[in-house]
Amino acid sequence: MYRLLKQEGRAKRGEFETVHGTIQTPVFMNVGTVAAIKGAVSTQDLEQIKTQVELSNTYHLHVRPGDKIIKQLGGLHKFMSWNKPILTDSGGFQVFSLATLRKIKEEGVYFNSHIDGRKIFMGPEESMQIQSNLASTIAMAFDECAPAKAERAYVENSVARTTRWLERCKAEMARLNSQEDTINKNQLLFGINQGAIYTDIRIEHAKRISELNLDGYAVGGLAVGESHEEMYHVLDETVPYLPVDKPTYLMGVGTPANILEGVERGIDFFDCVYPSRNGRHGHLYTNHGKINLFNAKYELDDRPIEEGCDCPACRRYTRAYIRHLLKAKEMLGMRLCVLHNLYFYNTMMEEIRAALDAGNFAAYKKTKLDNMSHPED
Repeated sequence: MYRLLKQEGRAKRGEFETVHGTIQTPVFMNVGTVAAIKGAVSTQDLEQIKTQVELSNTYHLHVRPGDKIIKQLGGLHKFMSWNKPILTDSGGFQVFSLATLRKIKEEGVYFNSHIDGRKIFMGPEESMQIQSNLASTIAMAFDECAPAKAERAYVENSVARTTRWLERCKAEMARLNSQEDTINKNQLLFGINQGAIYTDIRIEHAKRISELNLDGYAVGGLAVGESHEEMYHVLDETVPYLPVDKPTYLMGVGTPANILEGVERGIDFFDCVYPSRNGRHGHLYTNHGKINLFNAKYELDDRPIEEGCDCPACRRYTRAYIRHLLKAKEMLGMRLCVLHNLYFYNTMMEEIRAALDAGNFAAYKKTKLDNMSHPED
């Protein structure tokens, strides 16, 4: 159940009620691909850094340890000891990005596991069954993520098939949610809008999937090779054709600037590996832009990563110490950097929600972007 609390232009401030708790939107989902955030971050840590939603990956968990094993252990929430919402992506993107050998057919996709090469088949029903076994809060529909610059004819065929797959996902989800042994009988389904950078295809697809009255809608197939300007243009054109009274999710995006631009265009949900991936390499987000702790100038810097930040790293440790840990390849260095970056993102979302509540998001966005484009000395 999604409640639209406020709008400022197209920007939305909402609440999304789920069986695992209410999500305040706009929200950034913290990415734990294999049921863990890379960088030795525990679910206990996630609670402390203001995480609302954790995102895990259907394909990776199907390959290892196996979704049936997770079901036997009581579902993903129990398995990873996390009681707040979890979104699982459908595995579609991984099938297309990781699989070297794959064959797309109407029934689904035949491909080889990137781990051991074994043959796997995944179609809409299989993706829904795996996600039902995982018992996530929100399941994503199985789709094809066509390359941003793919030929128009290819994209048209791909989107038409994605629509047919979505109808099969919806039917299979309804069947699974009515089964006695299903762990989460209230699992929600989000459909995915595709169409590469062809806005007319995107708009037609948005209209078509909106008719299916799903629990939420994602814009997929962006941040895969097109420019930021092209991405924003697609959002400008497409989002108005998705239901305003349902959550909208921009998949795999992005930088703090991308998120601010996305919110302005009506996006509720975001996810991206940037904060954790960059953190593991010593690249840290601050209100004055990114800093790289490997730079020699931080060797004697006894300040926290960011003055006034209340994350576990900044409350206690100096840049010099964390830099030393990274240089010495101590896991604690990575962990502290990932915690800081996720806390930065989660706090920025809190600020965005507060600005929307107060009706001054436009001013907040301008100030935030100005500050982040003026790095400190």
